[in-house]
Amino acid sequence: MNHNSMLDPATIRQQFPLFSHYPRLAYLDNAATTQKPKSVIDAITNFYEKGNANIHRGVYELAVRATHQYEGVRGKVAALINAPKPETIVYTAGTTAGINLVAQSFLEPNLQAGDEVVISFMEHHANLIPWQMACKEKGAKLRVIPMSKDGVLDMKAYKEMLSPRTRMLALVHVSNTLGTVNPIEEMIALAHRRDIPVLVDGAQSIAHFPIDVQALDVDFFAFSGHKMFGPTGVGILYGKEEHLAAMPPWQFGGDMIRDVAFEETTFAEAPQRFEAGTTPIAGVIGLGAAVGFLQALDNNEIQQHLKKLGRAAREKLARIDGLRIIGNAENSTATVSFVLEGVHPHDVATFLAEDQVAVRAGHHCTQPIMDFFEIAGTTRASFSIYNEMWEVEQLAESLENIRRFFLA
Repeated sequence: MNHNSMLDPATIRQQFPLFSHYPRLAYLDNAATTQKPKSVIDAITNFYEKGNANIHRGVYELAVRATHQYEGVRGKVAALINAPKPETIVYTAGTTAGINLVAQSFLEPNLQAGDEVVISFMEHHANLIPWQMACKEKGAKLRVIPMSKDGVLDMKAYKEMLSPRTRMLALVHVSNTLGTVNPIEEMIALAHRRDIPVLVDGAQSIAHFPIDVQALDVDFFAFSGHKMFGPTGVGILYGKEEHLAAMPPWQFGGDMIRDVAFEETTFAEAPQRFEAGTTPIAGVIGLGAAVGFLQALDNNEIQQHLKKLGRAAREKLARIDGLRIIGNAENSTATVSFVLEGVHPHDVATFLAEDQVAVRAGHHCTQPIMDFFEIAGTTRASFSIYNEMWEVEQLAESLENIRRFFLA
């Protein structure tokens, strides 16, 4: 790729079949799920048409090939996030499953009454409830890093929270509601000074930022395929080798065992011991294609493009009377949450839909954030690589019309 060229969303858009069916659709719900390029759809179709077999068990050609393809994706994912080896990559059902696995298999066995788990105020419910439940179960305390009205974490409070009692830090990389990008490098380093393990929820960052788990020195990093142009129902948990080796399995069944007798079972090594039953084989192969699609793009260009769209959206929306943007972090991604005075977020989304603008409305699985800003919910526009400037215009124009309609 010519690195002087800017990323061209119009060309990228042509790789996504959905947009050929809906050419005027401003799809601004990328924080919920991204569209899928043809390469990903083809990889899944090809598997089912020409390669479908169960993995790890059969010795016939189809089964051997399916196993080879499936296991090969670990290496591709490891390369994407610079994991030290493919064995540190666990296939999961998504970010939520990865976080639950760590909460139940890594944290809970070592958690005692009086211990503490630190999370941030802007966590998605998936990175809040598993820790809350683990703390409840063991009589431990969940501590929450506060944030400012701009949607920025209070680093001073965070530093003071870390104590000899802290057993885990679980942190979102990019807020799905506010678009805030958290300073995870610094926060991980501070936790590690006290030997506190860290899990990062990378669901919103994996498609936008270069991730290097070794440079971050993060203990666990979880993300979903469907937010990085891959299929639903498949995700990744990266874990440091020594952690994965020490963790007991959390679901039991076929393919995660080495040896079974009625008296005793020995489990397979990580990562297989965390992959019970028939996993989403086609999904994993589709995820491999999504990794290939992402790696063909220039990361700096992705970020520049999204910054440009995010800035333009924030500027245009800020000019609309009675519209309030929720979250104004200096370091933020192309996700804009807002409320329109006197109009319910769901009504805003419904009217936008009539103008072919697809957004999300509600609490975005971050109810504490809504309580903090004393609102019921927001309407959220979230951008991706195939979004163009005309979609920002379309969003702003529609909102202006909605405001006039409700004020009339």
